[in-house]
Amino acid sequence: MANLKLIRDRIQSVKNTRKITEAMRLVAAAKVRRAQAQVNATRPFADRLAQVLYGLQSRLKFENMSDLPLLQQREAQKVALLVISGDRGLCGGYNANVIRRAEIRAKELAAEGLEITYVLVGRKAIQYFERRNAPISAKYTGLEQIPTADEASTISEELLSLFLSETIDRVELVYTKFLSLVSNKPVTQTLLPLDPQGLEAQDDEIFRLTSRDGRLAVEREDAPDVAVSEFPKDMLFEQDPAQILDALLPLYLNNQVLRAMQESAASELASRMTAMNSASDNAKELMKTLTLSYNKARQAAITQEILEVVGGAAALG
Repeated sequence: MANLKLIRDRIQSVKNTRKITEAMRLVAAAKVRRAQAQVNATRPFADRLAQVLYGLQSRLKFENMSDLPLLQQREAQKVALLVISGDRGLCGGYNANVIRRAEIRAKELAAEGLEITYVLVGRKAIQYFERRNAPISAKYTGLEQIPTADEASTISEELLSLFLSETIDRVELVYTKFLSLVSNKPVTQTLLPLDPQGLEAQDDEIFRLTSRDGRLAVEREDAPDVAVSEFPKDMLFEQDPAQILDALLPLYLNNQVLRAMQESAASELASRMTAMNSASDNAKELMKTLTLSYNKARQAAITQEILEVVGGAAALG
């Protein structure tokens, strides 16, 4: 009977765990939808900004842009790695993968004789690199689950301060790019100095979380092409186009940081949803196995009791 009670307790524990994992899956699914809505809401501004920057740089000769601080290419001696992770776990290998990618990149830079420092976003990355006494220039935690422009602005301003003061010579971004509901990929991107050839609109995609036959699914489609064209030749500027470009480049940097945070947030939520879905399925299978074990143990106990009764009756007879 003690064995039966133990199995019943385990079944109840697994049931409670499954309720928690299912609730976390549903919450993550709802937040993924919010993340998608935010990406779509910020896309028009990002597209228009890229269009304006492309038009401005097409009006300037590259030698005229060499004086813009954010475009200055100088010999790199110290590189900052901006690493974006999550504050919480229970999201599969999301945090471990982006941290591993950052470590690999840091080793590559160190092999080139460059000095490395970290700008960390997310408690998981902070805890990991602090335990290893890695050089950290700035760290950010407790941010909103769905990134905001103010948070991205705070981070980009810190990066600008480090770059313009020549404390660092280059900034590289390590974040997780959303590929699908069950797939994401840690990638590295150079943030500073900005490359004028990289301002044109890039191919993009839109993901939509939908329900199909009672199961969650992701539909992907190409984002609408941005009509990028040069400004009219007779367009006059009240200010020097180089000054306008200099003022807009920080906005572009801030938008790049925000977009990386949005991609990372969507990847984290999708990873958590997938992990919790797998945990719920595993809990369901474990409940079946435990129920079968419970029924076998219960049948064995009943059979033993019958044998004892029959044996006792035979002894009395």
